[in-house]
Amino acid sequence: MKPHSYTSEGIILGRRNYGEADRILSVYSKDHGRIALMAKGIRKPKSKKRGHLEIFSLLNFQAVSGHGIDLMTEADITDGFKEIRKSLPKISLAYYFMEVIGKITHEGEKNDELYNLILTSLNDLKKETQLKKLRFDFIHKLLTIMGYWPEGKVFTNPDERLEEVIERQISSVRVGKRMLE
Repeated sequence: MKPHSYTSEGIILGRRNYGEADRILSVYSKDHGRIALMAKGIRKPKSKKRGHLEIFSLLNFQAVSGHGIDLMTEADITDGFKEIRKSLPKISLAYYFMEVIGKITHEGEKNDELYNLILTSLNDLKKETQLKKLRFDFIHKLLTIMGYWPEGKVFTNPDERLEEVIERQISSVRVGKRMLE
């Protein structure tokens, strides 16, 4: 169980607007797994956090838990992955990673190996040129860590196996495949 006020490190998986000026962030945190955080006033023009809280950004944050969604009180970007944001194919792959993690994980499930896989994959993406291989390796490691694929067994069709596991199609897969061909 999370304490009333807590700090952690996390990676933003997704975001959606809420109300006139707020945003709900889906964050995979190092200490608490996937959590939803309310960022109050982030969409206001004068908000200091406005441009920093982007998908696949690594951040240190402080939050307060309440009756509903936890409230983010402080956020510091550790790595915005600027190298990735300069290349459209790399951005596409990073969004794909975040979407897959968001769909395969459940709220509050902590997994240190998974957190390290996300960080390692994003850091590899900064300098990697063989994006198709990186994508394939990511899915293989992810399914192995989550217990959906036995370690050491030959892995042939990553997309088919991933869709079987999450029981739906990944929406960013079309863009990712086109970029990586």
